[in-house]
Formats: sequence, structure tokens, C-alpha cells
Amino acid sequence: MRGLSRSLLAAAITGGLPTVVSAQQPVDLRLPVTFSDGMVLQRNARIPVWGRAAPGTRVTVRLGQHRANAIADESGAWRVTLPPLGPGGPFELVVDDGPQRVTVHDLLVGDVWVASGQSNMEWNVAAANDAAHEIATAHDDWLRQFKVPTSWSWTPETELIGGSWTRADSQHVSGFSAVGYFFARQLRREIQIPIGIINTSWGGSAIEAWISRSALGLSDSSWDAVQRREQDYQNRIRDALRARIGSLPGIDSGTGDGSAHWADPGLDDATWTDLRVPGSWEEAGYAGLDGVAWYRTTITLTEAEARQNARLSLGTVDDEDVTWVNDVEVGRTAVYDAPRVYTIPASALRPGRNVLAVRVTDTGGEGGILAEPSQVFFESEGGTRRSLAIPWKFRVAAVWMAQDGQRMNQIPAVLYNRMVHPIVSLPIAGVIWYQGESNAFSEAQAAAYRAQFETLITSWRREWSGGQRGFPFLWVQLPNFGAPDTVPPVTAAWAILRESQAAALSLPRTGQAVTIDVGNPSDIHPRNKQDVGRRLALAAEAVAYGKHVEFSGPAYRTHTVRQNHVIVTFNHAGGGLVTRTGGGTAGCFAIAGADRRFLWARARVEGDKVVVWSHDVPQPVAVRYAWGNSPKNPCLYNRAGLPAAPFRSDSW
Repeated sequence: MRGLSRSLLAAAITGGLPTVVSAQQPVDLRLPVTFSDGMVLQRNARIPVWGRAAPGTRVTVRLGQHRANAIADESGAWRVTLPPLGPGGPFELVVDDGPQRVTVHDLLVGDVWVASGQSNMEWNVAAANDAAHEIATAHDDWLRQFKVPTSWSWTPETELIGGSWTRADSQHVSGFSAVGYFFARQLRREIQIPIGIINTSWGGSAIEAWISRSALGLSDSSWDAVQRREQDYQNRIRDALRARIGSLPGIDSGTGDGSAHWADPGLDDATWTDLRVPGSWEEAGYAGLDGVAWYRTTITLTEAEARQNARLSLGTVDDEDVTWVNDVEVGRTAVYDAPRVYTIPASALRPGRNVLAVRVTDTGGEGGILAEPSQVFFESEGGTRRSLAIPWKFRVAAVWMAQDGQRMNQIPAVLYNRMVHPIVSLPIAGVIWYQGESNAFSEAQAAAYRAQFETLITSWRREWSGGQRGFPFLWVQLPNFGAPDTVPPVTAAWAILRESQAAALSLPRTGQAVTIDVGNPSDIHPRNKQDVGRRLALAAEAVAYGKHVEFSGPAYRTHTVRQNHVIVTFNHAGGGLVTRTGGGTAGCFAIAGADRRFLWARARVEGDKVVVWSHDVPQPVAVRYAWGNSPKNPCLYNRAGLPAAPFRSDSW
């Protein structure tokens, strides 16, 4: 989705780092950023600790009662391994090379889960259902997250660019991965030990970007071709921006000397570009622009309106905004997906012409004022509303990056190199994964995902050097999205991708959370992350912790045809099947004869079986359930309340 803002990136790099004590020259002794205050270490696994020091330095590492020594090699790298610890804490990790000492405070030992994927994994608690309540009631010091900043590299890196550990309390939980948080919260209730989530996810990313070059089988010549092709593309992006705006300024001249010059109502903006709001500036011809740009527009108020408070709504702004009315700051927000609704005091208004100015900072991906047109308006306290879905004046103030940064998360291996490779030495309990939307733009792409997904799972397990290479791998099967199917679809990319995901269940220690019933047909980011996290946690209880719980909804096993009826049997029937929607079974199942023409069918539950038929298909040969991009009525559950997985008996 979005990169970290400059302010957030600075906080991520510096916040929560260990205390460094030295009376000497510039500090050489350091640890990876993951070894910072509040860290959660994996229980019952040998603990690697590594870092940098002056070459030849003897480094001593202490954790609890355990101690180990190492000598930094000629490059300054050192590494030790400490014995396993049981769950608990807090502990202190002390690293000493004589003149220098690094202390990491408040370490816990428990289970560490890696949460990875694209935007639905990155999606934070602040944007989930019932966010205000979830944030207000969060108070678990033994549940923590480390957020890996979005970043990429052409070569495997040994260090992350930043990040810090934060506790699941009301001050911090809003920025947690919602799926990761609700998953971990459920596990905390069941296993009562510390849980750490390492959230390494990037919205819009393709699965190829998360797989190592070696696992993808890319030769040197193939890899060189990938890099040349991308460099040529980025050069075209920079040339197009220069042609559009001239030189690429690095510093925002709209601010300075403690004031916002371009918010001044008297500023002549006649030479600024007209740009329609809402909409991304990339779509308006500024592709690849990450940096700062300003928007200005005017509204005319009566004397009566100018004496009243007012409300300004901008929808969402990607990523950060500061907003003024007549040079009076009325609000600022640094979270890209938070709606901007600002109160304007009457003291900032005047009869006649009023100037609105918005300074937008974009750190990656789309930039600009992004909303539905109905969300962008000025409204007087008396009730008069003026739409601001109009052309505004627009000017680029600073270009931090003139390249299509969002495109980078589509390139093979580059996210693995920077966001996974630096952490593969850490022992973990397992991985939860939510990704696939960016690999479901066509049926062929969705079918190719089957091999890619298996490669990702097996290669991560092989490449992880933290001592637990057979770790559990759990994922979220894509939910329903798009216009509901009015007729049974012949083919559907999202349905095929779900099949590709489910095929990985043949690998050991895997599990999936079916979410076909909790998506939003009109929103690719459904807000119900609570059920998603809970279902993943159920899979973890069974796969990772060996608990005897029903962790899956009904899954197709076999079918037989008797006259004009199809009898379907299921695994995970959970003591019997039920239908849970008000529409009965209409739109649940479809059957077809030898002509391969699927029609909606009637269905009835008989214990752990479903009988399906249609008077219009006298000789059925194939049956499908909830098979489409956005099934109209996924109705089937087991008695544990878990939804049946979509399936088809044919391979047409």
C-alpha cells in the first residue's frame, strides 16, 4: 500500500532502539533493528544474536543467565548463539565489547509469528470494524508488533531499513496489522504466553516479489534483463516528470522561515496547473511522483455564513496533509486511510473570497486527495454544503523520488531481499499470509499462482535459518469481491486463485482461513478483520499447537450422481452441516450436464451431505459451490460456524 512517511520513518528508525553507553569515539557496536526494546524472542529455540563491531573486537552477549562470546571478523560482523528459553520475561539483553555496551530492555520470550502479504494484511486496526472500541480496550503488554518498513532491494540485504517493537495498547494498537492483531489476540487467550508479530507486508504487492531469486530460478542473464528493463522504465518516468514540471525540486519552497507561504490568501496562483479533485496526481499525468504538492481553491461566503463555524471534508489524502483556510491551519493528518473532516472556526472565515490550501505529502504509491466526489465538500454550520469536487490549482513543491515506487512491489525477489532476508535468522513459530489480489487479474495469472504459492512456502521454509524450517504456514483464502454473480460464471479469476491457494494444503503443516462470507463486494479491503484473525487462530491452534479443535469449514471430498441428483460429501462436516443465510440455498450451488452449461440448483442438507438438483439439468455430471469472484450466496457451514470452502468438481 503506502510507504512510511518521512516523520514515521525517522521514528521507526530511532524509536525503541537499545540504549547505547560509550565514553569513546563514534559508536561502532550495534545490533540489528529487530533487537530493540520490547522485542519478543521465540521460545524453546536456540537464540541467535548478531551485529557489528570494530574488526577484531571481542564481543560478550548476556541474556538472563546465559553468556556467549564472539570475535568480530575483518568486516566487523559477529554472531553468537544462546541456549533456548521458556516463555516469560521481561529480560535484558546486554552486548559489551569493553568500551561500549548496548542494552536491549523489556524482552519477552514467547511465540513469534511473521505476518506477510499485501494490503489486507497491512490494513491496520484503525481501519477495521469497530476500531474505536478495539483501540480503547487494547491493553495487552504481552502482545507486540514489529512493523517492517516497506522497502526493496536488488540484492539480498542483511539489515532492515528501520522499524520498532510496539505494545498492543491504546496508544499503539491502531497501527497494528488488524489481521495480525486479532489473530494474536485470540492465541493469547488460548496459550497464555507472549506473542510477537513481525508485520512485513506491502499493499498491492505481487507474490513474485516475495520469493527469492534462487527459488524463482532466475539466471544471471535473466536477472540482468529484469534490472535493465526496470531501469529503462524508471528513466522514462523521470523524463516525463521533467517534461511536465521542469526541474525536479528537492525542497518545498511553499514553506520556510516558520510559515506556509503557499497558504497565503494573497498568493497569485494563476500560473498553477488546474487539477481535478478528487483523484490521484499519477492519474492526472504525474506518474512516479513521490514528494510534496500543494492544492488551492476558493469559496465565496455570505456575511451570515462567515459568522458561523464550518466543516471541511477532504475524504482521504495519500499520505499526509496539512490544511489551511485563509492562512489559518485547521487540521493535519499523517495516516493515509483516515478521512479528513476538519472544523473551521468562524474566526478563520470572512465574507466574500476564502482560500483553502492543502499541502500533501506522498511517500509511495498513489498521491493526492483521494475520495468519492461526495466526500469532498465545505459545509456551513447552518447547513449549506458546497461540493469541492472541482478543478483545484495544483503545484509540485518537492520531488523526493521520481520513479514508480509502487511498481517495485511487482518485481520478482526485491521485497524478499529487503523485507524478508534480513529476518530469516530469527526463530519463529510460523507465518500467516494474506495475499493474492494482485495475482488475480486474469485466469492464467491466477492458475500460475498455484506453483508460485507452493514455491514461496517451500523456499521460505528452506531459506529460514532460525532453526525451525518446518514452521506452520497459514493463509487467508481470498474473500468475495466484485459484483455478485447473477448467473453461474463460466470462469472467474478469483475463484481460480482460491483453488491455487487451497492446493497448498497438500503441503505439511499448512492451513487456510476461508473468508468467502466476510468480504465486501464493493470494497477490496473488507473491514471485518476480526473473523479473519479468529479463523487463522483456529488453524494455528490445530496446525501449530496440536489442539483438538474444529479449525476448518466443510471441504469438498467426493460427489456421486444418482439419477438427477448430485450427492456431495465433505470433510470437516463438524457433526453436521447447516445453512445460515436468509435466502436459503438459492445461488449456493450450480450443476451442469455434459453440455457444461451451469445453472443454479436447489440443495438440501442431509447430515454431513448435501443433495443438489435442478429440474433443468436431468443428467448432471458436475457440481460447483460458491464458485465465482463474488458468490451470490455462500450459505453452507458446519456446526462450528465455519464456512464451507468454494469448490468445483470439474476442471473445465
